[in-house]
Amino acid sequence: MNGERLYEIRCPVHGFIPFDEWERDIIAQPAFQRLRRIRQLAWTDQIYPGAMHTRFEHSLGVMHTATLLYDSIVRCSRDILGSELQYKEDGLKRHRVLIRLAALLHDVGHGPFSHAGEELMPSRREDSRRYKHEDYSAAIIRRHFRDVIDEHPVNTANFSLRSEDVALLVEGSAKAGVALFWREIIAGHVDADRMDYLLRDSHHIGVQYGCYDLQRLIHTMQAVPGQEGEGLRLGVSEGGGHAAEALIVARYLMFTQVYFHKTRVAFDHHLRNALKEILPGEHFPGPEGGSLDEYLAWDDWRVLGLLAAGKGGEHGRRLAQRAQFREIYHTPESPLAHDLESLDDMRDKLGDLLAAEESAITSWYNLSKGDLPVVSEGRRIVRPLSHYSSIVAKIEPIRQVLLYVRPEDQTKARAIVKRRVDKAHD
Repeated sequence: MNGERLYEIRCPVHGFIPFDEWERDIIAQPAFQRLRRIRQLAWTDQIYPGAMHTRFEHSLGVMHTATLLYDSIVRCSRDILGSELQYKEDGLKRHRVLIRLAALLHDVGHGPFSHAGEELMPSRREDSRRYKHEDYSAAIIRRHFRDVIDEHPVNTANFSLRSEDVALLVEGSAKAGVALFWREIIAGHVDADRMDYLLRDSHHIGVQYGCYDLQRLIHTMQAVPGQEGEGLRLGVSEGGGHAAEALIVARYLMFTQVYFHKTRVAFDHHLRNALKEILPGEHFPGPEGGSLDEYLAWDDWRVLGLLAAGKGGEHGRRLAQRAQFREIYHTPESPLAHDLESLDDMRDKLGDLLAAEESAITSWYNLSKGDLPVVSEGRRIVRPLSHYSSIVAKIEPIRQVLLYVRPEDQTKARAIVKRRVDKAHD
């Protein structure tokens, strides 16, 4: 903590989360308070009624978890941080504050209902790549948190951090310099973001799928020498390998059982299409200039008010009346060639009854982005997590496709699916 006075917020996941006077002033900013009006899991409460928590408490939890990770890594790896990255005590204290702020503010760019509306973010002019919420977060930090960061007396007297430093770390820019080493705490295979949302979402919806050994994982994280001339990386000791494995499995279970639940996917479909009807130009304002202020005016409350007023077309009506499309057919999580052939045949058989097709696609552990290093205790041998864990080595990304029909067509569509399935088994 950096200020003279400490504050605490009670959290159902972590107990008390402490923060200082400077951080309290940052939390009090309207751009951060807006997160109280953005649900963490969009319309998931339609399936799990307890899923009413917001990005506000998640962001506090990520700051808290990132701090625990940082302190544990420094405690375990002080020597190598000094020899490889030339860290001295003042530098470690300064970057601890930077990590806390980046973790606290990493989600300020989320739009209404979090990820559900992210496909409606506009594309960049220069390369046509769609903006992500991280791009908005960095822009909001630079514009709306500049004064409370750059000019705050606690900062000017002790750390001389800039809002630009925080934004660069959130972006993962090479301009962040030596601080970029710590970005894996916020955005990595085993990061504070995932550590918090898995436990928090499980707690609020009342399931155990997202549970893993948080304390064991935190206390076994450390800085690991890079291989073949690479720099330092964040890794875990061999004793924490199963805790890291458990987090990855927990993420898989949460996606398959909660985030990609067939009814949740249907509500996301309706929300995206209702927002297209509501938003000018069918997309959110961009993160440039005055458009950023327009973007910040959008939150769940505003969208819900418009839906209650009858906006959003057919999809808005279905959201308001809970008359969502019904899933009628789906492929396996990792479909093979014959599964895709069956999917094509089912599309043809359903014809005009097919109301929507949605894909549930994600990778639980992307080896192309680098395997988590595991340090063998005593011998200091570094091997990837996939070497120790057959589960991690073999876990397949999900590429499931789901077909939906209108509820009024459900009986007729089920008869078609039954005939097709019966024929396949003859």
